[in-house]
Order: sequence, then structure tokens, then C-alpha cells
Amino acid sequence: MTTPRTTTQGTIAVLGLGRMGEAIATRLAAEGWDVLGWTRSGRTSDAVKTTGDPNDAVAAADLVLLALFDGTACRQVLDDVRDSLRTDTIVLNTSTIAPAEASELARQLGHSYVHAPVLGSVPAVASGTLQTLAAADHDALDRARPVLEALGTVRHVDDAFTAAALKLIANSSLAGAVLALRDSLRQADALGLPRAQVLDVLELGQLGELVARKRPFLDTRPAPAAATFTIQALSKDMALLADASDTPLRSASGLADAAADPDPEADIAIAATVPAVEDAVLAPLRAYIRGHATGDPCHFRDAFLPTAHIEGMRDGAFVSWRLDEYCTLFPGRPAPDEPTRTRRIDAVDVHGTVATATMTLSHGADTFTDVFLLARVTDGWRIANKAYHRRTCTT
Repeated sequence: MTTPRTTTQGTIAVLGLGRMGEAIATRLAAEGWDVLGWTRSGRTSDAVKTTGDPNDAVAAADLVLLALFDGTACRQVLDDVRDSLRTDTIVLNTSTIAPAEASELARQLGHSYVHAPVLGSVPAVASGTLQTLAAADHDALDRARPVLEALGTVRHVDDAFTAAALKLIANSSLAGAVLALRDSLRQADALGLPRAQVLDVLELGQLGELVARKRPFLDTRPAPAAATFTIQALSKDMALLADASDTPLRSASGLADAAADPDPEADIAIAATVPAVEDAVLAPLRAYIRGHATGDPCHFRDAFLPTAHIEGMRDGAFVSWRLDEYCTLFPGRPAPDEPTRTRRIDAVDVHGTVATATMTLSHGADTFTDVFLLARVTDGWRIANKAYHRRTCTT
């Protein structure tokens, strides 16, 4: 039997018993704290006592731990229990929210607020190896530290804004790794490589830890496994980061597309197994490549909508060709140096009925970067517009 700790915290109220909240409450109870839980869904817990009213949990608690989905949930729950919070009660928020939201909660709750987002998921909670980014006044952090150290390691940061921002940056690297893994699996599938062999080799590389941890979800026939961090949650975090930084973030849209899966509660590893872009989307791009390879303008008419424009800089001046004008540039036969020319599709991002794509064309001394807007119309996908950049090697 675990010997109850002698602490200044007394009872801990855990508000939010989702995956992380349940794991945290279970860990703290196993470490000897008196834990009372509450969840908005009304779900009870097998590991800790629960109540149907968050005010009951808060009124009995010396420390209130929030483990909620987003900033809106944090505000709503805190508004509901505000009258039950004692002036000496510590509010320890482990939720992943926007930096501005964290700052506002710190301003409202003052010296009793500890913003403490965590790095790690359910297995790290169970093993006590979470990494916590904690921002608080010295006295509040001292009171919360025994609880945080029962969960793992505490790293003190300057303020709530910084703690929230650093958590989003950390999750951004995870999202990037998931999308990198997705690219690797797509290329391996295109080459016909066995999935098990590919995963064995990927475990040896830079993505090895992620692949080893998520392998049950990645095999050709996934094994039943409970999600520890969902696509929906990581997609939410990337949207928060994109909004907070006002900077383009590829993983925000990439994971949002994966979250449109019928089961957004699926583990983040499922986002790495999304199949490659359908051939129907690639068809007009391949027709465009054939047009350059053969010099036959009929391929461009297959690739583009009749209303398309092709735009860029030519001989120092901006040009905007209609499709008919563009087709007159091609003589109906391959270029003399066609055997040395190369073309590749660099990226395709599909968003429902529209898509964007980039392509690199190496034509002798000239390298073209083509950027396409595609649309799905009644007879399939077509290129709606193209803009290009031309770079000439002078050496």
C-alpha cells in the first residue's frame, strides 16, 4: 500500500477526466493524494472518486488541476467554479491553450495561478516521466511542485504566455515528424516496399523513437491499441500555433485534413498512414508534363480549364497568357534537348474540391518552379491557373 504523502495541498480536484486527466488523476491517487475528479461528460472513473458538480470538487480542494481540451473549456469551467475557489486555492492548468489565453487566465487568477502544460502523453504520466513547463509566482510554484514532481520533471519558465507558446512549439515538432513519416510511408508504398521492412529501417533513423512507439498503428494490419494523443487534439494545437504566430504552418493544414477522417479521435499515428493523393488529382499534372515532353499542345488542353491563365515573368516583363495563347508556344514536337530535361511534382495539397501543387522543371539552363491551382469539375480535376518562376543558370 502506498503511504499517503504529507503535503500542504490536501485534496486535489482534477477537472477534466479525458485521456490525460484520467491518467493524471490515477497517478496522483496512486502516489497517495486524495483526488476528487469531475468531467464535463459526466463519466465516472474507476481509479478516483468523482462528483457530478465541479463546485463540490473545488470547494474541497486546496489545489485544482485543469486537464481540459482547449482555452474555451478552461474559461467555461473556471467561470462555473469561480465562487467556490478559496483565495488560497492553487489553480494548476495543464491544458494546451493559446498563449494569449494563458496570459489572460494568469491575469484573472493572479498569484494563485500556475500555467503548466506538459510534454508527453498517457504512458509518460503512468511512468512519472512527464516534462512540465511551469510558469507561476515563486510561492505558488513551490506549493504545486510536489504534485508536478509526482508526474515528472519540472522546468520553470518566465510567464504563462511563454509556457503556452513553448508547448505549441514542442507539439509542432511532433506534427512535423508525423507528416515526415507519412511522406516516407507514401513513397515506400509507391515503390512497392513491404511495410514491415520499411518500419524496421525507419526505426533505425531519425524517426526511430516515433516509429517504435507508434508501430501498432503503422503496420499494414494495425493491432488494436488505444489512442494516447489524438489527431483532433494535435490538429487543434497546430491551428492555435498558426493563429498565435500569424505565420504559415504546413502541419496545421496537413493535420486538419487528417482530422477530417471519420474518426478524429484516432491516434496521431493514423495521420501518417493516410494514402497518397489520388491519381485523379495527379492526372492533369501528368498531362501537363506530357505536353512539355512532346511539345503537343493537346495535352495542355487536357490539363487546363479553358478559362485558365498562365502567368509569370518573361524577358523582364509580366505576362498573363490565356490557354489558347499559351498553346501557341509549343510547336508540336519535343525540344531538341528533351532527353536531358527533367520534371517532378514536388507537392500536392488537396482541400475538398480544390488543390494546390508545385512542380520543378529543369530545362537546360532554365529551372522553372510552377505553382498550380486545381479544381474538381464535372469531368474530373483540371488546372485552373498556373504561375511560374524562371531561374536561369548563367555559368
